[in-house]
Amino acid sequence: MTSSSRFVSIASRFDAVFVDQYGVLHDGQRPYPGAEQALRDLKESRAKIVVLSNSGRTGEENALRMAKLGLARDLYDYFLTSGDAARRLLKSERSPIRLTPATRCLTLSTVGGGEFAQTLGVRSAEDGAEADLVVISGSQGDRLSLDHYRRILAPAAVRKVPCLCANPDKLMLVGGEVAFGAGRIAELYEELGGSVVWVGKPHLPIYREAAALAGIADPARILCVGDSVEHDVVGAHRFGAPAMLVRTGILAQLTERELAAEFEKHGAKPEFIVADLQASGSS
Repeated sequence: MTSSSRFVSIASRFDAVFVDQYGVLHDGQRPYPGAEQALRDLKESRAKIVVLSNSGRTGEENALRMAKLGLARDLYDYFLTSGDAARRLLKSERSPIRLTPATRCLTLSTVGGGEFAQTLGVRSAEDGAEADLVVISGSQGDRLSLDHYRRILAPAAVRKVPCLCANPDKLMLVGGEVAFGAGRIAELYEELGGSVVWVGKPHLPIYREAAALAGIADPARILCVGDSVEHDVVGAHRFGAPAMLVRTGILAQLTERELAAEFEKHGAKPEFIVADLQASGSS
């Protein structure tokens, strides 16, 4: 193993590693220094690597995006997103709504919304007034205000239209800047009187699905790596797995005192904290 990074020395002790993408591997525009080498070195340890992301897009779409950023598919074994899990849920008997070709789906995402409806085999709605289903899979919080989303969602919330949040992240990283994420928009829908089905981290089903992909039954043998206490650390502990917090994402600017307050707020503290994926140090 060519790397001496603390991340690799810790992660290589486990049978599987679930690693977040945004804020850990890249910032949406470029990989973090050392990310490619860290994954390559971890691969040598024979640990199964699952990129586990709260993205409303499919794992396939995200894998293509990562490849364009320089993080090739051979660096990990599986890519699983909350978007994948949301699509499966909506097509199952556990769906909050019975889908038909006439169902009108309002999708809020980073770009457009018709793709999600198309994959479900339903019609695309333009606003909450005509929607039978609301899917929140992404946010344009770097460009649009919460008031913009309030105007779109209020008519649906009043009518108690079922809503599914396919990306629970309340904050998102956009080119190194932090903006409100899809999870915050879903919270707004609840504030407006609607109800939301949440899919993704920190909720257990996505962890169980990732563990099944990796073929690892014991959560204690899986390390969960992320940049969010609320989603990555809390989710890992609910699942029964240890957590590693990487300080390159949404919490990068917090002081040690502010980070301690974050741990207290969510009642969760990671077993490991690293500055980034290439930093050396004792483990």
